[in-house]
Amino acid sequence: MRSSSLAHSISIANLPEDLVRRLKARAARHGRSLEGEILAVLEEALCEEALPLDVREVARRVSAPGLRTPAEAAAWVRRSRDG
Repeated sequence: MRSSSLAHSISIANLPEDLVRRLKARAARHGRSLEGEILAVLEEALCEEALPLDVREVARRVSAPGLRTPAEAAAWVRRSRDG
């Protein structure tokens, strides 16, 4: 998915131990190195960002705390849709 032949490195300090443990477990489940898993997570997150919301995602977000009435949910959908 990378479009550039130039590689870049990022160093992240102060990662919580629990986060590193979960990333390592996820990497093992997917048969990847820790670095490979982190790259996959970043690519997935950024690809999803560009996609329009699907019905399941809208339902998940609408049921999130803070949206107590249909009017609040409708306002949230409008803000999400219209930017």
